[in-house]
Amino acid sequence: MYMKNQVLAYEIDLIFACLYQVYMRVVIQRVKKASVYSDKGILASSGPGLLILAGFEEADTSEDVEWLSNKIVQLRIFNDTDGVMNLSVLDVAGEITVVSQFTLHARTKKGNRPSYIKAAPPAIAIPLYEKFVARLSELLGKPVGTGEFGAMMTLEIFNDGPVTIIIDTKNKE
Repeated sequence: MYMKNQVLAYEIDLIFACLYQVYMRVVIQRVKKASVYSDKGILASSGPGLLILAGFEEADTSEDVEWLSNKIVQLRIFNDTDGVMNLSVLDVAGEITVVSQFTLHARTKKGNRPSYIKAAPPAIAIPLYEKFVARLSELLGKPVGTGEFGAMMTLEIFNDGPVTIIIDTKNKE
């Protein structure tokens, strides 16, 4: 009986670890237009396409960036002539703006103040963010707009649909 309980406890711990392990997370919004501002003024402005909020964790890798970048540019969330979401940002020659957002890794289990302990520190997150933006730009065939990493920003978003998709790199449904 002791061995059975020990195995069950181990399995529960393993399931809990898998459920709460978070990696690169993005929120993708189909937009008619989007602008990003800081105290320096306008940082980026785009027409129809995607606004992507991106959060990174220490365990993220270049492989995560590659997989996610390919997934995003091929994601069929734009309407075709029949009004069916059948086209990608590439198909519609859309634009992309990416904003770093560590708050996507907020933990709210205890109390009312979110914890961001799972978010990657700047030394890890900045190179991943830059690689992500560069890869999206390469796949899109044109520059990708960005916010300013670590800055307080204001986003002006004209969501289209609205269509909002959330993807975690380690939860590839």
